[in-house]
Amino acid sequence: MNLAINQTEFQKFKNWFSGYAFSFKGYDSALTENTNLKEKHTYKVCEAILDIGKSIFLNEEELILAETVALFHDVGRFEQYKRFGTFMDSKSVNHSELGIEVLVREKVLDIIASETKDLIIKAIRYHNQARLPESENEECLLFSRLVRDADKLDIYRVVSEYYAEQKQGRKNKAIELDLPDTQSVSDEVVMAVINRKIVSFKDVKSLNDFKILQLAWIYDINFSFTSRRIKNEKYLDKIWDSMKEASIDPYIFLLVSEHINKNIS
Repeated sequence: MNLAINQTEFQKFKNWFSGYAFSFKGYDSALTENTNLKEKHTYKVCEAILDIGKSIFLNEEELILAETVALFHDVGRFEQYKRFGTFMDSKSVNHSELGIEVLVREKVLDIIASETKDLIIKAIRYHNQARLPESENEECLLFSRLVRDADKLDIYRVVSEYYAEQKQGRKNKAIELDLPDTQSVSDEVVMAVINRKIVSFKDVKSLNDFKILQLAWIYDINFSFTSRRIKNEKYLDKIWDSMKEASIDPYIFLLVSEHINKNIS
């Protein structure tokens, strides 16, 4: 199956994305700030997916396809925040499905082969699901795993920087998903980590729960490059340090640290 996207097509995608993101700026300061946040996130995910792809020796055509998936994975975030004032899907809409609606409505992917278009749409749909469907074909699963890892890598960067700036008084409710910043931690969240499972968002009741959910993402990392980058950037340490006042059992951090080390070795 020929899934190739040429450089001219990809440049058109980049130009469209840049213009689309720009159209959400200037309405109010919160929308502009969070549009900039998601635009930067998108470009960082594009960089990360190329790094991961090169680590597993993808060819040039595969790298362009991977970068296209990354470019569009969060395209629904802009309209989501403009309409609902939140990035929390449970309080608004599934941002992946909204992003697919945007791409279809704007006919963005109509310039490429239908098989390629279908793969991109599936990878976008799967990027924020708790688990990938086992019945999906290996090609689609590969690009879905790539974007899931790249997405997590940059979210780790975003939240690590934010939690450090939070100590200096910075506040962005969109990054915190409007969760209460209390010292409490849900038992269900702690038990998920202890059982080496992904934390279900339905169990997240506080910002500390959300931070533990982020630590538990390492149970869903697919490529050793991703694990190595997470460790080298000390993302887990930075998230854990931001919870020091909450008196959370250090066994949680020990577990996730051991897991990341095992993924690297």
